[in-house]
Amino acid sequence: MAKMEYNSMTDDIDSSENVKRCAIAKPQNMIAGKWKLTILWLISMQTRRFNELQRLLPGISKGILTRQLRELETDGLIHREVYKEVPPKVEYSLTALGDSFMPILNSIAEWGKRFEQHEEDKQL
Repeated sequence: MAKMEYNSMTDDIDSSENVKRCAIAKPQNMIAGKWKLTILWLISMQTRRFNELQRLLPGISKGILTRQLRELETDGLIHREVYKEVPPKVEYSLTALGDSFMPILNSIAEWGKRFEQHEEDKQL
């Protein structure tokens, strides 16, 4: 099992300079948000349109979906393609950077399955 090493950069988390240098801070900010990992998962399977994502994510508001898609696009994880037609058509797909995140997302999903099994075992 990997062991995390303590260093002085983690000692003063309130220091904005330390947070900037922390290797986990940027990825954490990129995927922070209730829906971002699920959005990435859905887009990883195939290119998706906005309404399709909204339909696949019951409980998400249009505003939140829009904001999280914009943040994922700004961070370079997804690509937004706008087709000039009436009505306008917009599709979202993974970028190369987003695709490089998929092994990590798959690991998170596997961990989630193991955790779910652990919780079921506790109930027995």
